[in-house]
Amino acid sequence: MISPATARLLPILLAGLAMLGPFTINIYMPSFAQMKAVFDVTDIELQITLSLYFAAFAFMSLWHGAISDSLGRRPVVIVGLVVFALASAGAAAATRIEQIYVCRVLQGVSAGAGIVIGRAVIRDLYEGAAAQRLYALVIMLFALAPAIGPIVGGWLQVHAGWRASFGFLAMFSTTLLVLVIAFLPETLPPSKRHLFSGHALLIGYRQVLANKPFVLWAMTFALMFAGFFIYVLSAPVFLMRHLGLAETDFIWLFGPATAGMMLGSFLAGRYATRFPTGFCIVTGFAIMGLGSLWNLTVSYLAPAAFGWYLPYLFIYTLGMTLIQPTITLLGLDCVPDRRGLGSSLQLFTQTAFNAVLSALIAPLFWHTPLMLATGAALALVLSLGGFALAWTLSVKRNTEFDESLKGRGSLATPIGIDGRIT
Repeated sequence: MISPATARLLPILLAGLAMLGPFTINIYMPSFAQMKAVFDVTDIELQITLSLYFAAFAFMSLWHGAISDSLGRRPVVIVGLVVFALASAGAAAATRIEQIYVCRVLQGVSAGAGIVIGRAVIRDLYEGAAAQRLYALVIMLFALAPAIGPIVGGWLQVHAGWRASFGFLAMFSTTLLVLVIAFLPETLPPSKRHLFSGHALLIGYRQVLANKPFVLWAMTFALMFAGFFIYVLSAPVFLMRHLGLAETDFIWLFGPATAGMMLGSFLAGRYATRFPTGFCIVTGFAIMGLGSLWNLTVSYLAPAAFGWYLPYLFIYTLGMTLIQPTITLLGLDCVPDRRGLGSSLQLFTQTAFNAVLSALIAPLFWHTPLMLATGAALALVLSLGGFALAWTLSVKRNTEFDESLKGRGSLATPIGIDGRIT
């Protein structure tokens, strides 16, 4: 159990840890033009700073949860913040693009600790609707980051240049480090920890990856998120080249998206226990589908009218975050004895796809607004297919489990049922 004061502070602290990721992605985007000139590089060479970050983030996300399952939650977060702060300071002092590459890898290695451990902490402390409400509250607070990051980055770029954004990341992570040391409780008691060894870890990964519903839920969210994130990765090209906006105008992309994420998260927490799980997920996909149709229409009829893109960004992210807590927790409930490792694999799936999205898919689709809208719509269609498979397989497992209960009698107690929808 935790104290009431810690319980009140916990959502803010977990949201702050989760904010490191989006801050690291978009706070320096308004500085792309100056960085291109300073380092004498192309758009693709600068885009590598994003791809390297995502690749490192994805790789290390496989380890954060597993290590925390063995050593506890606090040590992993503390070490991650120390590395991140040092890497950010190094990027601020860089004189060559290769130095930025190295620092971005180190940022990627460390930035995921907070969000991975945060999910596991929620599941350590809470169950059912209480966990869903807390996770929705964290997402609602975390949703501020995509809007705040580029606004702060644009202001810093105008007044202090590109180095200031990385300096801000160093200070922000140092502040979080102090708060974590002072207030984050250890939520995994020694009795529930797993032995850390290569063999045991391999067995754990094999068990989790063999769980088809878990894998499908993770893929569903990664593809669903890509329908919005392709615009984040293409933001400098989309906003400054196609729409003719300035470094301080990134709010036109991230503002409505943030509003949609905050409203969706609020509704997800408020109605966590009022509607069936399937109804909530289908509603979220329907909302995203309407947003995608609007986006395709606007990008075809008025590709340069930036104001008409605002409804899509708001509507799509509203539907996405409305069902994000449900999909995430359904995935973790598939592996109740390996939630730390499961959280790692969820984040790995999303971030590995983001790395591919950044390096290959976004540059392929960012040439025109219509191509971007098409890429986003394709991601949503694939996500819908993943959801249909995950749901069908989960319902099948529920049916098989219920039949096994009938065969054993009414005293049987369900424990750790993989893929079970409640």
